[in-house]
Formats: sequence, C-alpha cells, structure tokens
Amino acid sequence: MTGSGGAKAMLERRRERRVEVQLTLKIRGTDTDGIGFEETTKTENVCRGGLSFATQRRIVPGADLEISIPVPPRGNESPGEFTTRGRVVAVVLAQDQRQRRVGVEFTGPRFNRLFASEEAS
Repeated sequence: MTGSGGAKAMLERRRERRVEVQLTLKIRGTDTDGIGFEETTKTENVCRGGLSFATQRRIVPGADLEISIPVPPRGNESPGEFTTRGRVVAVVLAQDQRQRRVGVEFTGPRFNRLFASEEAS
C-alpha cells in the first residue's frame, strides 16, 4: 500500500487501541531484494497485537520479521526484553519517497505492557 489510501486502510484494520509511544525496536528480516537485515529504529505506536515503525528499507506486506523491544523496569522489576515475531500487514510510503511506515501484526507472543495513557482511560 502506498499514499494516503494506505494510511486509511491501516487505521481501519486496527482491532485494538494503539498507544503513540517511541520505544527502541530491533527488527530482523529480509528486504524485497532478498537481503537479510537487522535494524534498530523506534516504534511510532504500539498495542498488544502489533506496532508500527518507520524505515528506509523496502519491505512488503506479508514479510515476516523478528522483533525485540528492550523493556524498562517498572517498580521493583528488572529491565527485560520483549521478543516476538510479526507479519507486515501494511506499508505506506512517506511523502519524501524514502521512508516507509510499516504496520506489523504480532504472530508470536503479544505485548503485555500497560502504558500511562491506558491507565488514565
């Protein structure tokens, strides 16, 4: 998907409320040229069942990714890492034609972290 129609479709597919939060994110996968990559970026938003992020890599819907998110400690907890797998469900090309906003649905464990904006609801 590209352009504003793709962004609208991405919004309509959401089943859960997403929280706009920037978390460090490490993704591993294969781009459209068949080249494996590992990239560190930031999430744009997150929910229990998926997330979105921006990248310059060419990734297509249906691509499988390995995902790791360092999780800061809460209270007396130790820092940890959330790891899962995901499937790319949407790719929207940015106006600059270089960045892509990638929407991912988790196919492995779901993200069970509660954010401050959810606690206030």
